[in-house]
Amino acid sequence: MIKHYFSEESAIVKMTEEYGKNGALSYNKYLKVPELIRLQETLSDPPSHDELLFIVIHQTYELWFKQILHEIDASIKWLVEGRPFRVNHSLRAVVGIEKVLVTQIHILETMAQVGFLEFRDKLNPASGFQSMQFRELEFVSGAKDEKILNFFRNDEFAFGRLTERFNAPTLGDAFWGLLGRNGFAVGTYEEKVQAIVRILEKPEKYADYFTMQDLLIEHDETIVTWRYQHILMVERMLGMKRGTGGSEGVGYLMTTLSKKFFPELWEARTHLKIDGSEPPAVAEG
Repeated sequence: MIKHYFSEESAIVKMTEEYGKNGALSYNKYLKVPELIRLQETLSDPPSHDELLFIVIHQTYELWFKQILHEIDASIKWLVEGRPFRVNHSLRAVVGIEKVLVTQIHILETMAQVGFLEFRDKLNPASGFQSMQFRELEFVSGAKDEKILNFFRNDEFAFGRLTERFNAPTLGDAFWGLLGRNGFAVGTYEEKVQAIVRILEKPEKYADYFTMQDLLIEHDETIVTWRYQHILMVERMLGMKRGTGGSEGVGYLMTTLSKKFFPELWEARTHLKIDGSEPPAVAEG
């Protein structure tokens, strides 16, 4: 039997002594917990029970968006440096976080519909459409939209960040650049599709690239899943009411489902074959 030299009680005593030292780093100091739990300021008066949950969920989204952007920026850097192992490591984190975002939506569905209405009007004209970091995620993933960029023109901070994202290379640019430097023709949409077909045909030969394109399409798929689950949540809570920012609510959200960051990856699946049959012609993107 392994002898335990320190009991739980002695460990607590030791931690208590350290915690009491002036200037010692603590969990609360490191994570700024006192500041963090003061950031949830409700607008309803009298306070609606469900408003705190609404704020916590959306602030959590923004923290996760920050981490996703951190991982994507690292992926772009490592793609440029030709380090596929590190790229795939960060892309796994991106997809893992996005799956958490999907499940997080269902926590909002625990609100009573009437409870949501108690504070919803206080949010006008604020709207999830205004999430700067989600727009950064779209831009860096390849879905750049000048109309969305201009929407933020009166918000100096957001407009500055989004302009930088709009003008910078995307995750897709870096991915195709890596393939291009390693013997794949990627100059046109059709060539990109065929490059992915080549990788899909021989996953063991191109193991790192196969994993990479699979993680990229999963990133794409998970964001579409998040959009769809968000639509269902909004309709479940609000029916077909207009959005707080003036949009058509569910009607507008439905139009976002067709967005894809990497259309070449999706189309390549159509052209994959294992016999001598002719695949369909690649449509120009």
